[in-house]
Amino acid sequence: MQLMWVSGPTATVRTISITARTVLLGACASAFVLVALGVLLHFVGFRMAIEFSPGLARSIGGVTTEAEQQKLEATYRDHLDQLRQTMNTTVQEIRQLETLKNRFMDIATPPQVRDKYAKKEEAKGGPWVPPRYQSNRSQPLHLDLVTAQDEFSQTQTALKSLAQTWSTQLNWLNALPTGVPIGKDYRVTSGFGIRNDPFTGQLAMHEGLDFVAEHGSGIVATAAGTVTRSAWDASYGNVVEISHLEGFTTRYAHLSQRMVQEGQKVQRGEVIARLGSTGRSTGPHLHYEVMRHDRVLNPMQILLQTTASAP
Repeated sequence: MQLMWVSGPTATVRTISITARTVLLGACASAFVLVALGVLLHFVGFRMAIEFSPGLARSIGGVTTEAEQQKLEATYRDHLDQLRQTMNTTVQEIRQLETLKNRFMDIATPPQVRDKYAKKEEAKGGPWVPPRYQSNRSQPLHLDLVTAQDEFSQTQTALKSLAQTWSTQLNWLNALPTGVPIGKDYRVTSGFGIRNDPFTGQLAMHEGLDFVAEHGSGIVATAAGTVTRSAWDASYGNVVEISHLEGFTTRYAHLSQRMVQEGQKVQRGEVIARLGSTGRSTGPHLHYEVMRHDRVLNPMQILLQTTASAP
């Protein structure tokens, strides 16, 4: 197809041949111009939105300005600082709990083994400096997060170590005869030392404590250990003896019933017998003795303070 037109004062005749190739080239050129114009308008529009309406730009294409990025990073760092501060406070509280635990161990440990207990740990020293959980704003946020993760891991490892240490120490303390051999409803009627013998009236050494309670009351082991004697004795009547750590032995006498056998393992607080008045006894009571390496000790120096305040 051809188009013809006349132009100018000379009436020049011009013609254009329209072919399929010409149409295709024109369409491609038009499409290219439209695409380029669209990309240009999109870019210009986003730039304007970023500068004048960041919220619109973010909603359209997830674009943030540098200022917004810095603000977002600052928010993350503030949260990270708060978490580190909380962790620092927790570490200090754990340190205080450890101090209280050490005081309890010191009070509850029998004087005869207190010096040995103090030597159980290896020699250490130096001032206590709490972990410095502070954000380093001079380094990139991702590196700061990695540092925080390392600090958290170190603290977690330290807590596990403390928990294991406490468990070991408390298990050790649980194996020492620091408990009371009977429940709350009792009276201590005769202490350790010289007294008038209840049968002869003459002065005699009383090598234990007498606990008076209702006949048949449960008698419990004052520490974990192994039963080394469960038998009848002319003076003690029914008697049970238990071997414990650090060379301690406890003796429970004048029992109405023995509930354990020799060689049996018992736990602290486990009922091992019933209170009675067998052997050389004037009435229902428990005669309780504590020995260490075959040397008789005053049980009052070993029992917890609950004995002193008992009714």
